Formats: sequence, C-alpha cells, structure tokens
Amino acid sequence: MNKFLNSPWFYRILALVFALLLFIYVNQSKFLNGSYNQNYTDSRTTQLTSSKPETVSVPLQLNLNSNKYFVTGYPEKVSVKLVGPAALVTTTVNTQNFKIYANLANLKVGKHRVKLYEEGLNNEIRYEINPSYIDVEVQKRSTKTFSVHAKFDKKNIADGYHAGTPILGTQSVKATGAESEIDRIDSVVARLSIPQNAKETVSASAIIEALDSKGRTVNVILTPSTTAVDLPISSGNNKEVSLKFKAEHKDSNKKYSISSDIKSVKIFGTEKQLSGLKDVTVPIDVSDIKSDTTKSIQLSKLVDGYNGFDPEKN
Repeated sequence: MNKFLNSPWFYRILALVFALLLFIYVNQSKFLNGSYNQNYTDSRTTQLTSSKPETVSVPLQLNLNSNKYFVTGYPEKVSVKLVGPAALVTTTVNTQNFKIYANLANLKVGKHRVKLYEEGLNNEIRYEINPSYIDVEVQKRSTKTFSVHAKFDKKNIADGYHAGTPILGTQSVKATGAESEIDRIDSVVARLSIPQNAKETVSASAIIEALDSKGRTVNVILTPSTTAVDLPISSGNNKEVSLKFKAEHKDSNKKYSISSDIKSVKIFGTEKQLSGLKDVTVPIDVSDIKSDTTKSIQLSKLVDGYNGFDPEKN
C-alpha cells in the first residue's frame, strides 16, 4: 500500500481528481451567475414592456384670447385613462408632463361644443379623455368697479348693545367676467360673521360676494376677494326720535316733496347729544332727480356725529 502511495500513478490520479473538482466548481458558478442574470434581465424586461392602465385627473386648459373673451360652462379638470408600458405610464402619472386643452381661438361669441386634445404624451401611450367633448359659452369679457358694503346678522348683537358703522379695509373691488354676468350685479357685499350675543367690537376678514337683485351670487372674479372689517359694538345711550328730510341742491324751478315709510329711528350717542333731541334732519341730494324717485339712503353717511342708527337704512 505504501508502495502505491509513493508511486507516480498515485499523484497522477490525485491531480486528475483535483482538476475535475476545479472544473465542476468553475462551471457551476458560471451556470448559477448566468441563470441569475438572465432572471434579472427577464424581470426588468417584463416591467418595461408589460401593459398597465392608469386613470389620472388633469387640469383643463383653454386656448383663447382671455383679454377679450370670458368662457363659462367648462370643467376645471378632466379624467384621462392612460394605457402603455408600466414604467412609462407610472412616470407619466407622477410627473403629469402633458396637457389636455380645448382650442377656442377661432370661436365667436355664443355657445359651442368643442373637442378636447392632448399634448405631450409619449407615442407609446394610448389615452382616452373623459369627457372627450365639452359645452362652453364664449362671451365678451368685461371689468367694472363696484363699491363694497358690509353685511352681517344684527340678530347676533346682544340686547342693549348697538353695532356702529362697519369700517372696511377695501372700499371698492373690480369685478371681471362675462358681460352678461357683470350686468346682473346689483350689489357687492363683505359678509362678516359675528358670534351670537356679541357685546364688543368684532374684527375679522370677510369674504366679498357679488349679488344680483334677488340676493343670488353672481359668477364673476372679484379683486380683491376678501377684506378686513371692523364692526364697533357698544352699549351706548339711545333714543327714539322722528325723522325729517331736507332737499339739497334743488332746482329753483321745481318743487320737491320727500317722505318715507319709516317715521322714526333709534339714535345712539352720548347723553349730552341725546338730551333734548326730538328729531333728526336728513339732507337729501336732489340734483339728479327728474321725476318721482325711490331712493335707499344710509343714515350714518348723511348724518354725522352719532354712534349709529337703528334702522341704519331708510
């Protein structure tokens, strides 16, 4: 046995065994690595080429001369279904680097039904816009300036307290919109919310609204859209007094008679102001009166020196 172990043949056989083991090890590693790389490549290829549907909400853009025309009736956003390679669809949804638009550039004033188009989508992505058509109304654009007055619920003022004249941070606003909507505006108000049983001055930001003659909101853009409002509330002395009217800036060739359904008002002021006061005279500008006319007047703007009136308007 020792003779065989020391013979050249033993070493030859041993070298052959090691060579075979080394060969098997090297080829097994290559096989395993090749299999892993192939599986990884197949997985990546599947991700890139598999089809994926996705729906996204996109802002609708309008192509038109916005300085001359105003458009109503269109949705702010539309739904877009995207179908294509998964990775490409996911990237498109995350970046939204495309747009959906309606081309109104060549339309005249009136009602129209228009098709929606896309711009910027990759050619490999199929798409479906919902809705694919929209109904719009193109009108001439108009901008006018309106004065603002505060509006609040007097029922929220505590008993024995009085709300004075509101002080607004904004006296006027610009209303922009379709010409027909601008013509509907009857008044512009700053709605002030005051707490129930209010006993002290309220200072808050109020939303400005344009209203028609029936108190309904008019669809226009107001600039600014909010304003600061200070509403003084105090528990001052008050007194019921009769109302008198005095015509000012009269035409010497005409005769004027002024009357009101409201015969008396509650006037708020200091004890000295109210002492001995029986009536208050309200000056009325009649320079623009050509025939019988009904006017609404705000007493605090025509009669100075008092804390307020109830009712405020006549």
